[in-house]
Amino acid sequence: MRARDCVRSPMFEGSVKVLLLGSGELGKEVAIEAQRLGAEVVAVDRYDWAPAMHVAHRRYVVDMMNPRAVKSIVRRENPDAVIPEIEAISRDALEDLETEGYFVVPNARAVRIAMNRLELRRFAAVELGLPTTRFAFAENPEEVFAACEKVGYPCLIKPEMSSSGHGHVKLESSSKNAAVEAYSYAVAHSRGRSRRVIVEEFVDLALEFTVLAYRYFDSERIVTEVCEPIEQWRYGEYHYIESWQPPRSDPGVLTRAVEIGRRVAEGLGGVGIYASEVFLTKDGRVLFSEVAPRSHDTGLVTLVTQELSEFAIHARTALGLPVPRPRVVSPGASLAIYTKIGDAWSPEVCGLREALRIPGVDVRIFGKPSTYPGRRMAVVLARGTSVEEALDKVRRASKLIEVRAPR
Repeated sequence: MRARDCVRSPMFEGSVKVLLLGSGELGKEVAIEAQRLGAEVVAVDRYDWAPAMHVAHRRYVVDMMNPRAVKSIVRRENPDAVIPEIEAISRDALEDLETEGYFVVPNARAVRIAMNRLELRRFAAVELGLPTTRFAFAENPEEVFAACEKVGYPCLIKPEMSSSGHGHVKLESSSKNAAVEAYSYAVAHSRGRSRRVIVEEFVDLALEFTVLAYRYFDSERIVTEVCEPIEQWRYGEYHYIESWQPPRSDPGVLTRAVEIGRRVAEGLGGVGIYASEVFLTKDGRVLFSEVAPRSHDTGLVTLVTQELSEFAIHARTALGLPVPRPRVVSPGASLAIYTKIGDAWSPEVCGLREALRIPGVDVRIFGKPSTYPGRRMAVVLARGTSVEEALDKVRRASKLIEVRAPR
């Protein structure tokens, strides 16, 4: 892939084509942005009518952990860019495709490292020398207990591969039985068949940041830029609840967070957006946690805050187009809507009439075809004259919204 100047109309010979491996709500926004720039979009996921499939030109339903299936679809479509959007993808397939000359965004190595907690921690702590929590690796119950004793309590046990907090367990004190149970739970929620876990020091957080750093082609060179950090909070949960921008933290803390995001993006290389999660602990430490080689759920707030959202940035980088560093044009906030209802098809998102009466509030319904407890179904977005006003708006609006099973 090189810098691009022209884009032909989609669905005709010579059109620019992107293929999404993963078609959830984040992929949907990338698909929309790519189509706005004239690209043809192919959406792939493990289940039918995933959100990005609603807006794509074509769709495929396939086990993306099956390397033959992934390679078969990519070779058939012959896209200009392959964009992994979730963790459950065959990394062998991506590496083989890249060797064949396909453009993987940001690159196959970055996807392999970022989507594997053990490889990522080695990369960040050893190769880059970034500050992280204390950690140890384990792959059986006895090693898990030994790792917990080494790291100290409380500690977290996380699967080698998972997303949005799935499979995370917190251990408060030394107990071999509890460690064994936590290990079993973590492995059961791992993406793929891995039996390996990471045991991490549990830290008291003052705040979390998402640092969006991206790399793009500018003529014959690759440029790295970093957006203003996004601040977020989880309310004791492991998955994202609220995020906001611009940040309100001490400038020195923000400078350290931005530097971490930049070093991670440049260390992983390639072209595309990287979303680094950075901790600010109550004792003042700024620590690298994880990175997604793609757009990020907390970055949904950029739909209302930045000149270019994280999705527009990712689409531009994939198409070989320039991406000047976007300004924050309005304070804004986001709040994710999760459902508590069990398995239900064609769910309803209700309460929109009152929620959308609040000035500056928008609601994005993802259109997922079914529910299960804890599934993210929508997001509330709001602009305000300040972050505080925007947060107040999304909190008020979210209390009016309910996900229901069809009647």
